[in-house]
Amino acid sequence: MVLPLKEDDTYLVLNERGFAEAGAEGFYRHDTRFLSRYRLGLPPGLALLESRSPRPDHLVQDWARFGGPEGELYLRRTLRVARGRVEEVLLFRNLGREAQEVAVVVEAVPSFQDLFQARGWHPSPPPERGFAYRAPDGVEKRVALSPSPPPGGHRLALPPKEEGVLGWTVALESPLGTQGDLPSYEAFLAAFPQGEGPWAPVLRQALLDLRALLLATPEGPVPAAGIPWFVAPFGRDSLLTAFMLLPWGKEVARGVLRYLARRQGAALDPLREEEPGKILHEERLGELSRLGHVPFARYYGTVDATPLFVVLLGRYLDLMGDLALVQELRPHWEAALGWLERADLDGDGLLEFAPKGGGLAVQSWKDSHDSMSHRDGRLAEPPLAVSEVQGYAYAAHLVARDFYMALGEEEKARRHQKRAEALFHLIQERFWIPELGTYALALDRHKEPLRVKASDAGHLLWAGAVPEEQVGDLLETLLSEEMWTGWGLRTLGRREARYNPLSYHNGSVWPHDTALFAGGLFRYGRKEQGAQVAQALLELAQSQPDLRLPELVGGFPREAGLPPVPYPVACRPQAWDAAAVVYLYALVQGVRAW
Repeated sequence: MVLPLKEDDTYLVLNERGFAEAGAEGFYRHDTRFLSRYRLGLPPGLALLESRSPRPDHLVQDWARFGGPEGELYLRRTLRVARGRVEEVLLFRNLGREAQEVAVVVEAVPSFQDLFQARGWHPSPPPERGFAYRAPDGVEKRVALSPSPPPGGHRLALPPKEEGVLGWTVALESPLGTQGDLPSYEAFLAAFPQGEGPWAPVLRQALLDLRALLLATPEGPVPAAGIPWFVAPFGRDSLLTAFMLLPWGKEVARGVLRYLARRQGAALDPLREEEPGKILHEERLGELSRLGHVPFARYYGTVDATPLFVVLLGRYLDLMGDLALVQELRPHWEAALGWLERADLDGDGLLEFAPKGGGLAVQSWKDSHDSMSHRDGRLAEPPLAVSEVQGYAYAAHLVARDFYMALGEEEKARRHQKRAEALFHLIQERFWIPELGTYALALDRHKEPLRVKASDAGHLLWAGAVPEEQVGDLLETLLSEEMWTGWGLRTLGRREARYNPLSYHNGSVWPHDTALFAGGLFRYGRKEQGAQVAQALLELAQSQPDLRLPELVGGFPREAGLPPVPYPVACRPQAWDAAAVVYLYALVQGVRAW
């Protein structure tokens, strides 16, 4: 298991010994791996006793060397991450009766790889880059150790029973990014409930992770999606995370809404899939993105962030009563509603997407290329109308109705009420499959339904887009052994052709996905079943050594006394999974009724 450390735009991916030595481990900032290797040559015989991270911005380790049953030398290592720098402090204590000299060699190997190169998705640069690098677009980045490691390493003389300190700072210098302030850990945690009983330690870890994942922007705090691959603002992830943090995380909701509003699509750009009114999918600062080798410098390839933008603002108004923010962002939510109309590519009343650039082939939340399949395993051809996206759009039109009613514009409110009603009817007519007791995953270019059982139907429940008379049949399907693992919902039913319990989106379990299903259960008054789903996710977090909900786990059936099968490269922490803990606690406590 990797050790993630982060503060603002700077993060470390370390192995269990607290070093970066292999694979994707390293020191990162602004979508760049500054150091691909960082390890300490410690005095011989020191063994790691314990490694812990009291907060996600620092690591504390205890090391010792023994002579027989007694300790001879003790080391307390503290590694702290701040914006643009890492501080290393080594406190040695001579436990013996003889003087000792210790030496520490620092091995730091710079790489300045783009994140997509570190991930293995793009050819890597030559390895002989020095401690300073100038990219082809003129952006200069540096790694600086202060004080510089002397030849032979740092040395320290320790008299008997005395202690001494070695320390240095690793600066990751970059001119990119934006400035802003983040709340302290103490202030952030104080805004939320601390939880009771078994919820308390899991909730505390989730809140620590959520604070760590925040990025400082001029618009306010915005959560990065997850470590290590998604330390960047993401439209869908940030919106759902902020939604699940309300009513307590109002600063995050405001930051996300203002950040995305400022970057809302204004032009037609097929490469980046930008369109007027469309909400951003992700924004990257790495070299490949800046130079246009990948389209992610500011990328709009998402069909669901735009309705979710409206949904979050509506939930903010509902819980906070802050009409001023609705009025401030009126040009943006009206532009988003305009985009929803244009996203109906063939005039049938549904939102579709058809990829245009070099980015994502699937632009709903299950965005892997093979996530949209028919019952026989055929991949669906775009344009695609994905089921849960229609539910988000339905909810967005109801929010628009409420906005216009609050603003005294009844005619516009009635117009969106009618659009919501029409879309609700279309969802039932085009997606509901009675013989399966669930909704089709999507409609393909021929409007043929994808007749597979999938977790997306739980999002329709969350959005309120399921008629009361169909809820019973839907729950019978979603809570059957085909879909329910005991830990959560499978993304794809285990009898489907493409089912694979260790796939990314074709049978694995995503906690945030199941948490939205739980929200739907509570919304429809199924509190007992909702509490059972929340309990399963709580127990999933409790089964993990770090008490975190991982990005996803394997979709195997739950076995008594065993944790779920891990997905090997799952992000942890992941913003919407940490937020899911807060959301589930609120649901169970009765705070988050719609």
